[in-house]
Amino acid sequence: MAVINIVMVEPEIPQNTGNVARTCAATGARLHLVGPMGFKIDDKKLKRAGLDYWQYLDITYYDNLSDFFAKNSGAFFFFTTKGRKAHSEVSYPDNCYLFFGKETKGLPEELLIENKDFCVRIPMANDIRSLNLSNSVAIAVYEVLRQWDYPALQNKGQLHNYRWEDI
Repeated sequence: MAVINIVMVEPEIPQNTGNVARTCAATGARLHLVGPMGFKIDDKKLKRAGLDYWQYLDITYYDNLSDFFAKNSGAFFFFTTKGRKAHSEVSYPDNCYLFFGKETKGLPEELLIENKDFCVRIPMANDIRSLNLSNSVAIAVYEVLRQWDYPALQNKGQLHNYRWEDI
């Protein structure tokens, strides 16, 4: 099965991380949390945002970016408002890593400069500073899955009291 890796670098808001965790659980993406984080992992707001999906997560914690890069390799893509290429212009390979920075500052500019060819942007209106972090992760994950034709995901919903065939 194809794998998407979500890398959250120094997340600050527990509800955003909980929402990202829920997106990862729903899509089979792996979650990588790079510290320092602005909350404790047992924060009840984090748990509430992730609802009852925590058992479905493949999650790894890192002390910092150096720790992360020492333990991982692959195709890295850096989502940033400073990117020059739209996220939908990129072809994402299996086992790709999608990086997202902290809510107040984004990813470190040194990291972006070192990886300028792999910085991508989700297009938005000029006067808007940025999208919500968890929304950005969801947009990115579903763009990758769309390109891969949604492998291993349920593509048909069911009604509770009726059958689609009978309507």
